[in-house]
Amino acid sequence: MSFPLYAPAEEHDMLRETVRALADEKIAPYAAEADETEEFSWDVYKSLVAADLHAVHIPEEYGGAGADALATVIVIEEVARACASSSLIPAVNKLGTVPLLLSASEELKSRYLAPVARGEAMFSYALSEPEAGSDAAAMKTRAVADGDAYVLNGTKMWITNAGVSEYYTVMAVTDPSAGARGISAFVVEKSDEGVSFGPKEKKLGIKGSPTRQVILDNVRIPASRMIGDPGTGFKTALATLDHTRITIAAQALGIAQGALDFAIGYVKERKQFGRPIADFQGLQFMLADMAMKLEAARQLTYHAAAKSERAMNGEPQKDLTFLSSAAKCAASDAAMEITTDAVQLLGGYGYTRDFPVERMMRDAKITQIYEGTNQIQRMVMARQLLK
Repeated sequence: MSFPLYAPAEEHDMLRETVRALADEKIAPYAAEADETEEFSWDVYKSLVAADLHAVHIPEEYGGAGADALATVIVIEEVARACASSSLIPAVNKLGTVPLLLSASEELKSRYLAPVARGEAMFSYALSEPEAGSDAAAMKTRAVADGDAYVLNGTKMWITNAGVSEYYTVMAVTDPSAGARGISAFVVEKSDEGVSFGPKEKKLGIKGSPTRQVILDNVRIPASRMIGDPGTGFKTALATLDHTRITIAAQALGIAQGALDFAIGYVKERKQFGRPIADFQGLQFMLADMAMKLEAARQLTYHAAAKSERAMNGEPQKDLTFLSSAAKCAASDAAMEITTDAVQLLGGYGYTRDFPVERMMRDAKITQIYEGTNQIQRMVMARQLLK
């Protein structure tokens, strides 16, 4: 009997070739500059929009490409191989919009997903606060009902692409007596009166993607902008992360692949003791370990993406929470190890900005921290195992 290969479909492989070609031509040449200037690259954004790769996950009924979760992973992975900051365009567009896809009214979906699909707006996600990071349920941002509106007050922290995104999924407390069950989700627009942004954070990596506070000062929005029912916001936030931790795994895979590819090219060219350093077994073992860790993380991530796609299509996947945490944790830990080894393989050159691996090493670090630190991921996994 013919046994189906456990592998992506042909369409996925063709998509990878398309994205890689675009990333090599239109994104990689500007990655160092974006890191140096710490500016969001609108040119890269326009290139992604022109190729319809900026928010591939949005369903066709809202004008999107309707890409499945694995296709979305491949897009993010291939963009991140060239520039981690740029990969946050498709990744954060997904993060900001999944709460709508999971829980919003049809009216809200049509109104906000279509402009994102057209490339007219980006969508960020605002959960964390200065005093509520890993313990997100401890948030202080309040949304008080006032007639047919809500008035929001509070500060959200570590918001990726804040200031460049038009729309924000904001979690806020609507019933302080109900704990996590008193949190609701809302769509806030950049143009709403009372919305402002803190200064750009000065970061170790992903410098081409702004990270800022989103400050809500008596922001009055119509009640129709609530995502789902009152009190379901935290549940939506956690369900969202089950899908989007996989996109962070994808980002980590891409960063690691970029570093491995560069290191392999370097060791074949670099000569010491009269021969290419690729001939030395100690370095060969390092490369073997790097590639092995990367491939293991990739298979886990693709498996999790397949589960995510089924769950999005209404087929419950009881192991999705475990697998998405495992993928994010494994891929980000692998990316940190692989990029660190890539710097080592380049020796002194690896430590300079003349070569991309030091940037990749700095960029990799955040994948172990955001969308739930890897310590939190291990707690999530253990809780699933002990259920």
